[in-house]
Amino acid sequence: MKNYPVASRRAWIIRHAMTLATIAIILVYAAFIQWVWGWRSVVSLWSGAGWTSALIALAALLGTYVLRTWRIYDYFPRETGGHFGTLFRLVQVHNLLNIMLPFRTGEASFPLLMRREFGLAIARGTSALFVMRLFDLHALLAAAGTGLALQTGKLWAWALWLLFLVLPAVAFALRRPAFALAGKLLPGKARRLLDEVEAGLPFDANAFARAWGATLVNWFTKIAVLAWVLGLLGDLRPGASFGGALGGELSSVLPVHAPAGVGTYPAGITAGALAFGADAGRQALEGLGQAAVNTHLLVIVSSLAGTALSLFAARPTRTDGH
Repeated sequence: MKNYPVASRRAWIIRHAMTLATIAIILVYAAFIQWVWGWRSVVSLWSGAGWTSALIALAALLGTYVLRTWRIYDYFPRETGGHFGTLFRLVQVHNLLNIMLPFRTGEASFPLLMRREFGLAIARGTSALFVMRLFDLHALLAAAGTGLALQTGKLWAWALWLLFLVLPAVAFALRRPAFALAGKLLPGKARRLLDEVEAGLPFDANAFARAWGATLVNWFTKIAVLAWVLGLLGDLRPGASFGGALGGELSSVLPVHAPAGVGTYPAGITAGALAFGADAGRQALEGLGQAAVNTHLLVIVSSLAGTALSLFAARPTRTDGH
């Protein structure tokens, strides 16, 4: 009888594990921003740019999180159907862990959370995440190709960009003979890994088109918002703003990045902006550095805001009885 209160508390903690983790992450990040930059500094720097612009940018970034959630919702319709609120919270927790932990170790949380919340097998969640990350990398590189094609202004550059843009569709159409050939050439252990990757692909052409389209819209929207913010805060030309936004996001998907992207994300923004023609003078670099840090803060704050909003999402009872 004495163990009943302990067991009850333990069961309550297990049921609300993701909510408790979400609250803890929000508090840690809020404290982290205060420690590194200070919330007063963040508020004062955005006051000059205008709070309306800040709210528009924040709302647009939150919209990309909803679209990212929908992509996973559509990817696993049988497991996640009717559980969009829970999935939105899961995606936000995964996103924050990805930002917080170095060397992309936060990625491991996705298959674990999917198993915990929806009973999805670890192998399937991992393989699907791998495929979705390939989609993400392609979309980012396609966005970079857009900037290069605009900068070049040549017909051949646009032709190469278009060829690269449709590459996933060609690869998906040829997936069966490609996997069959690879299965014959690879050893046994590699074939098992190949089977998992194939299992992580969208079920059919319609599912592929939805996932691919959502990925392109998501990333092009995010890059456009960040480029607009960089131009607003740093008084940059459109090309340099575009390059800066790409540089920051590419730095976040590389295997090596600092916790919360501190240092590496603003450095990526600066490098990208300079590569796309930003002024390299001392005063201009100082302004670019300030714009880069504040754009990075916007990304972090949008993640915090999305995670906070996900706490209000309904948590439907799981249908598997657990």
